[in-house]
Amino acid sequence: MQVLHQIPRLYDPNIIIGYEKSDDAAVYKLSDDLAVVQTVDYFTPIVDDPYTFGSIAGANAISDIYAMGAKPIMGLNIAGFPVGKLPIDVLVQILQGGSDKAKEAGITIAGGHTIDDNEPKYGMVITGLVHPDKIIKNSSAKPGDVLVLTKPIGTGIITTAMKEDIAEAESAEMAIKVMSKLNKLSAEIMIKVGVNACTDVTGFGLLGHLYEMVSGSGVGAEISFEKIPLIEGVLKLADDLIIPAGTIRNHEYLNDHIIWNDISYEQQMILCDAQTSGGLLISVSEEKSDELVRSLQESNSLASAIIGRITSDHIGIIKVNS
Repeated sequence: MQVLHQIPRLYDPNIIIGYEKSDDAAVYKLSDDLAVVQTVDYFTPIVDDPYTFGSIAGANAISDIYAMGAKPIMGLNIAGFPVGKLPIDVLVQILQGGSDKAKEAGITIAGGHTIDDNEPKYGMVITGLVHPDKIIKNSSAKPGDVLVLTKPIGTGIITTAMKEDIAEAESAEMAIKVMSKLNKLSAEIMIKVGVNACTDVTGFGLLGHLYEMVSGSGVGAEISFEKIPLIEGVLKLADDLIIPAGTIRNHEYLNDHIIWNDISYEQQMILCDAQTSGGLLISVSEEKSDELVRSLQESNSLASAIIGRITSDHIGIIKVNS
């Protein structure tokens, strides 16, 4: 994103959301009552099973559309594959995982592009639709809003432990469940209740995406570590310093924007942990927060946790309490 800001932008009045505030997807206005929402995401395998990898990558890509309050309608595959070095069936399984996740979301994979690459990579371009007046941005949080998280965090640390074959089976199973689950129902509930802002929690970690929200909205935030849902086992792994490089980079970047109140280094790392296909982080007015949490609970959401609130002081700063 910092690279894009160095390139002169060609102005188009129909692009109503671009990269200026690090939102989850771009939005192009077609008419007064219809806009196209588009996003792209892909990455290298984070689990060994090809089908599971494809499923996680698909859920991760589609999530950006849900975070904008839009309806996904179509996907395109993006893949890199080491031709001649791995059986072609591995690629078939990856694509099948993505296709099945797209089917679960109610969309069709209409095509895509694959290149010969030294390491497998997979993801999707996802297109969605939304009314221009009903877009949910990450930059419209309001002071007094309650912050709600819909999935537990810790997938970056746990998948790193899985690669080193030291993750507990229960932790690994839950991490895969978290990453594979669509944010579809949570997004539908969010739209029905009516919220002020939303983003999904992915590579910049919980605090990284919350920072984008508060800085873009011109507000501050205060959260409590004890209220944040964690995948079981992640605290022990963090204590053992099983920390991904991306998580460390997130922490280094964010440190000047955080006030740590009695938060250990290991806890800080969990809050900065680079996630894959995480939950929705929603900023909702206090009067609607009970309805949102109750509806999420009734939908068997993996989490429905109130983790903090938006403040009017310390703009662009996040206070983290124990």
